Amino acid sequence: MKKTFTINISGTVFHIEDDAYEKLQGYLLKLKQHFGNTEEGREIITDIEARIAELFNEKSSDDKKVVTLEWVEEIIETMGTPEDFLEEEGEEEVAPGKSKRKRRLYRDPDHRVLGGVCGGLGAYFNMDPVILRIIMVVLFLLNGIGLLAYLVLWIAVPKARTTAQRLEMRGKEVTVSNIESSIKEEVKEVKESVKKFKESKTYNKGQEKMSEFGDIVYSILKVALKVFVVIIGVILILSGFFGLLGMISTMIVGHSIVANVPMIWTPELHMPGFLNHFITPGSATIGMISAGLLVGIPLLAMLFIGTKLVFRYKSNNAAIALSMVGLWLIALVAIVVVSASQVGNFKDKTSLASSETIECNDCQTLYLELAEDRWENYSELDFEMDRFKVVVSDGEEVLLGKPKLDVEDASGERFVVVVRKSSRGSSQSDAKENIEEITYTFNQQDSTLLFDPYFRIDEDGKWRDQEVKITVKVPEGKTIYLGEELIRIIYDIENVSNTWDADMVGKFWTMKPNGLTMKEIEE
Repeated sequence: MKKTFTINISGTVFHIEDDAYEKLQGYLLKLKQHFGNTEEGREIITDIEARIAELFNEKSSDDKKVVTLEWVEEIIETMGTPEDFLEEEGEEEVAPGKSKRKRRLYRDPDHRVLGGVCGGLGAYFNMDPVILRIIMVVLFLLNGIGLLAYLVLWIAVPKARTTAQRLEMRGKEVTVSNIESSIKEEVKEVKESVKKFKESKTYNKGQEKMSEFGDIVYSILKVALKVFVVIIGVILILSGFFGLLGMISTMIVGHSIVANVPMIWTPELHMPGFLNHFITPGSATIGMISAGLLVGIPLLAMLFIGTKLVFRYKSNNAAIALSMVGLWLIALVAIVVVSASQVGNFKDKTSLASSETIECNDCQTLYLELAEDRWENYSELDFEMDRFKVVVSDGEEVLLGKPKLDVEDASGERFVVVVRKSSRGSSQSDAKENIEEITYTFNQQDSTLLFDPYFRIDEDGKWRDQEVKITVKVPEGKTIYLGEELIRIIYDIENVSNTWDADMVGKFWTMKPNGLTMKEIEE
């Protein structure tokens, strides 16, 4: 019993005995060493492997499917070894004792006009294909049979795709020597054709035309690039100029005169007032200067680069550029230091609550409404953060915040309003001082409570994450009405139906043992 292996030769799978495998592997290794690793050598090896696979397929057409040592030896004897064809190099006659291989009809792809039929017939009958083409044309002109015959042969006769098939088409033995010679002849023909083409007038004229076309394309692209660079330069000049103008007017006047110019200084930013609401006056001055440098230096760079692109002047003063970069880095460090120094102002947080009982003993329903917005007609700055905004009153900037309104169950029999104020500070005492700067009011008119839409931070007060939370406590069995405008301040009111805040306004709600319940209105 012998071991068998599964191998793949030229895309076909074969089962081969171990001794036959070693013999075949050694044979192919010798061929690869002889022909080398060039492109031509690889093509020769590929055609040899294709021929070996073809011979194996012919032998395995019967019941025996496993490649044996005898098969491999027969194929090596048929194909020849590198030693054999080295000795026979230069000989053109068929070796004695070997019969010439029978020709097979293929279409010749190398000498074709249409399908290679006449070229294949010429190789098969050892005739000049031109004679056969003339015969086909004559037959076509006489009775049309030439065209029919040509089409039938085109369909029925296979094309000689491999080197082995090309050798069979000419009646040559498919050996390693003949495969090598055939491929070398094909490579030689291709090289000669390419050489003739390069030496022809057509090729030279084509090269001249391509060179002219390349010069034209280069000139067009060069002009287009110059125009594009100028356009970019103009955009940089305009952006840098108006950006600097807007920054300077914002820093000095507190109002940008180019705030509405697109892509230049939008949105409007009031730097003095902006910083004044967050940090102390001394730090605010340093912050403003640093912010001005952080923004202004890149704008100056844009203006400089833009003028250089448009006017194409040379400037190699590296000292100025390095100085500007150093100044920008210093400004960045200053901003970081100022910001870090202000973080301590938010270290501690405290709160202070006050409650007020609503004097309305006979009230079964309490109406909650939003009071008139006293700040509606004042100038409002383009600044809003975390429910805060800034308005200008009598030339002074006022910091306003939105309160949060909630509704809970009351422990007693009367309505109670609890106002809880909270703030952050550098310490507990500082946070309490910040709470004292919060001003918020609500008013009662009979059975109606009017809540201000904003709480105010007193003059010179800073933003320290202040909050005002209003809780209306409703006794069990009593009802409240939420006015439509309260949508601006109500905040996550719990109810048994999980109704959203926006859907709670404009309705009556009764406090029951299980929670706040929407009251059904009887018609």
